[in-house]
Amino acid sequence: MARRVSSPPVIGGYSYVRPLGSGGFADVFLYEQDMPRRVSAVKVLFADALNPEVRRAFNVEADIMAKLSAHPAIVTIYQASISADGRPYFAMEYCPDTMSARYKKEPLDIVEVLDTGVRIAGALETAHRAGLLHRDIKPSNVLINALGSPVLADFGIAAAVSADDGVPEIFAMSIPWSAPEVLQERVSGSVPSEIWSLGATLYTLLAGRSPFEASTREKNTREQLVRRITAARYTALPVDGLPPRIDEILSKAMHRDPAKRFATMAEFAEQLRWAQYELGIPSTSFDVASPEWAAASPIRFKDTRQRGPVVTTVEKYSRRAARAMRQGDGGGAVDRDGIPVAATQPSALRAGLVGAGIGAGLLAVAGVAALFLTGAL
Repeated sequence: MARRVSSPPVIGGYSYVRPLGSGGFADVFLYEQDMPRRVSAVKVLFADALNPEVRRAFNVEADIMAKLSAHPAIVTIYQASISADGRPYFAMEYCPDTMSARYKKEPLDIVEVLDTGVRIAGALETAHRAGLLHRDIKPSNVLINALGSPVLADFGIAAAVSADDGVPEIFAMSIPWSAPEVLQERVSGSVPSEIWSLGATLYTLLAGRSPFEASTREKNTREQLVRRITAARYTALPVDGLPPRIDEILSKAMHRDPAKRFATMAEFAEQLRWAQYELGIPSTSFDVASPEWAAASPIRFKDTRQRGPVVTTVEKYSRRAARAMRQGDGGGAVDRDGIPVAATQPSALRAGLVGAGIGAGLLAVAGVAALFLTGAL
């Protein structure tokens, strides 16, 4: 039974429009941003899912998207913070369509699929050079942006390429686009397994069904799909007129042995671009980040803090606290909110100010008396 979409939160500077969908730990809503004016897809965590592990994954997803979204084939994130009711959220580029919805209507043509493959391979090569794995590559996570271009989304189960990040290993599977070694729980994710998943995704877009899906619905139970995928017997694309070169590329990407697949996404993309050349199709640009960029701003996979909000509030007695700290009042003692003790005792502070005022008044009177005595007045 599908989970009921929760109520949209109040977010400063945004107006709610309508729901877009719901996932395992979050809802996605369409909002309109006031300044600058634009529509945004806002992903909001469920109120009953706010535990340290979910918050960690949410923080990681927001950070990874912020790091990678400069790439033209990765969805752009605009903001991440805490809503008025305390739920973490992030606002991102609204994409009106997905490759999953497209291929279910009718299979895509070879021109569009090769273009999509090169673009998404560039996005994944960029992630890999930054030490990151997506781990959930499938048609529904390839969105179509407002310009009609494919962009990679949903880094909710992303992980580090190396396994020494201190985060417990989690096996997340999207049958039938997960590699055999992932289904067998030999690895939770790797560069070769991502090459498999991209190959399976491109096959799906061309064929209108996944690579190991039988033509009759009753033969496609989960157990049967897993058995076929782990056996990894590649079947040629059921599309007339395709050159054998396409099957050669996809069968290599989905080889049962990870060592016999393409070594990198860059190598995979290069073969897709050669296929474009051989078919007389303009080659898609392979966009990938530089090594200098990839090394900057490493992702903190163990961060479970509730980060935000963007808009801050003025704490009570904040001016007194600042003045007390400048004057060294309170001997360095602070209350449970971190405010100097003197600043949290207004009656004592008033008494001190009154005393200081009386002293200043007496000095003023003495000065006037002295002027009279000297004849100056």
